[in-house]
Order: sequence, then structure tokens, then C-alpha cells
Amino acid sequence: MSDLLAPLLVAARGGTPAHTPVWFMRQAGRSLPEYRALRQGTAMLDACMDPEMVCEITMQPVRRHGVDGAILFSDIVVPLKAAGVDLDIVAGTGPVVANPVRTLEDVEKLPELRAEQVQPVADAIGLLLKELPQQVALIGFAGAPFTLASYLVEGGPSKNHELTKALMHGNPELWHALLAKIADITAAFLHAQLDAGVQAVQLFDSWAGALSERDYREFVLPHSKRVLETISTVPRIHFGVGTGELLPAMREAGADVVGVDWRIPLDVAVERLRKAAPELSKPVVQGNLDPALFFAGFEAVEREVRRIHAEGKAAAGHIFNLGHGVLPDTDPEIITRTVELIHSL
Repeated sequence: MSDLLAPLLVAARGGTPAHTPVWFMRQAGRSLPEYRALRQGTAMLDACMDPEMVCEITMQPVRRHGVDGAILFSDIVVPLKAAGVDLDIVAGTGPVVANPVRTLEDVEKLPELRAEQVQPVADAIGLLLKELPQQVALIGFAGAPFTLASYLVEGGPSKNHELTKALMHGNPELWHALLAKIADITAAFLHAQLDAGVQAVQLFDSWAGALSERDYREFVLPHSKRVLETISTVPRIHFGVGTGELLPAMREAGADVVGVDWRIPLDVAVERLRKAAPELSKPVVQGNLDPALFFAGFEAVEREVRRIHAEGKAAAGHIFNLGHGVLPDTDPEIITRTVELIHSL
């Protein structure tokens, strides 16, 4: 694929695309009736390992909304499950781990991920490359080591991450051994996608916003950096929720594009990134419409889109997105209208 045909890749590299590119986190499904119909009766992790289903779900928002990026339909725990970790996604709860990590022995028992264990994901990418329009970039998907570690330590989603932070501070040696193991799994998963042909990758550190910058730099950054440093051929997007204070450190981890949630204006994010590393080129950012605003009516959405679009001009490149994922009850029509508006600016 030529960058000339893919505005998202042009923007990700700090170039000037034909129009501001846009895609939405959790666009592959969630709010789409056609997604819910297709997924009926199929467990999430089974769907993520069905090449035809992954291809179709990934394509649905591209067809309906005309977005510039197709995010591979997957889940952050897919590589752990594929490698052999005993876990499941429980409806209404999220990922639940049967045997949470507590000891060095637990860490040593964690399996490695082999490419053949995620072959269905690679097969889905092959199908997508045949179907996607040339101007739409295919984005690979993986959870960052800290967020995966949090699930493994807590045994499931956590509001306060108390067990995670207790392990981090109480047994740093065990913590770093755990994250090093997860970093290897994450890197292997991303490289399986790269070998299959994805044109960009996004590393999701969903829970990193629970950390101070000092803790992030000491306990997390080296492991995310280890993952992202293995990738040099495609743009690397790094995103977390509530990470306004961590943005410079997340860029240092190896992000070509820094994802920004709705809590901080894009131009403020750009200034923070620029001041933290004046020797680097002007940063590229992604974001950052509050997904709840889709429920406020299109007039409110248009006002906020225009503001965000203007703020994004402070960056070397801007990929329009939400500040987190599409909420399940969002009207698909307002998403389509938002894409049309962004493309018209």
C-alpha cells in the first residue's frame, strides 16, 4: 500500500494527507446491529480466532462509516489465551483469569507464544488485505504489558489495582520478571500480525492511567519500550486512558503516534510532548472526542469535532479518534455523520 493512498499512514508519519484521517476505537462491532447479529451465539474469544468472522467484523465499520483505519477485531487477552493461559471473557465482567499470578513459580509457568498459535489471526489479516480499499490502513492490535499484567495479577478487571500495585512495590524483582514475560508474548503477537501484513500497530495500555509518572517510568516504560523497539517498519500508536500526565513517557516508550483521551486538549498534549523532548520532531497525536458526546446530538458533536480538529493543527500530524472506545448504545448514524464532517474539514 502506498502512503499516498492511505491518509492515516501519511498523518502517522507527520505528512500532509488529503484529508484528516479518522477511525474509532471499538468501532469493530459494539454499536453495530450487524455485528451483534453476526456474534449471536459465539463467545468473544472464539470470534477472535475465527478468520472469516474477524474479517467481516473488521470490515463492517469500514463499509458503514467510511473510516480511514480498520482496527483488527481482537481482544487484549487473545495472545495470553492462545499461548495457553487459562482465562475467559465473562459477559458483564470482562477477562477472568483462573489462576492469578502470585509467585515467581507462577511467572515461570507462563507459556511463550508461538506464531502458529495465532495463525487464525494471520489468516484473518490475509482476508482483510484482499477486501480493504487501498486508502484504508489495517491497524494491528495488542494490549501493553502493564494492562495484561494487571489482569493476570488481579484475576480480572480492577478498580483500584491494589494487588497489582502491591506486587509492583512489594516485590519489584517478581514484577519485572512478569512484565518481561508478557512483553515477549505481546511482541510475538504483534510480529505475527506484522508478518501477515498490518500497516500500523496500536499498543493499548488501558489501565496505565492508574499510575504516577514515577511508577510508570520505573515499572512499566522499560517493558513497553521493549515491545515497541522490536517494530521499525510501520507506525506505532500508543494509547492509554487517563494518561495525560504520562504522555511524554509513553512517547519515550517508542510511540510514533501518541493517543490522547478526552481529559486533555490536543494542543496542550502537543505542548507537553514538545517541551519534554524538544530535540525530537514535532509530535503526532491521535484523538480525542469524548465517546459520550455521541449521545448529545449532532450539533454538540459538530462543535466539539471542529474544536478538536483545530487543536490538532498544533501537531505534526493528527489522526482523529475518540478519547476511548465507542459505547455500545451509540447510534451508528451519528458516527457516520461524524466521519463525513471530519473528512469535510
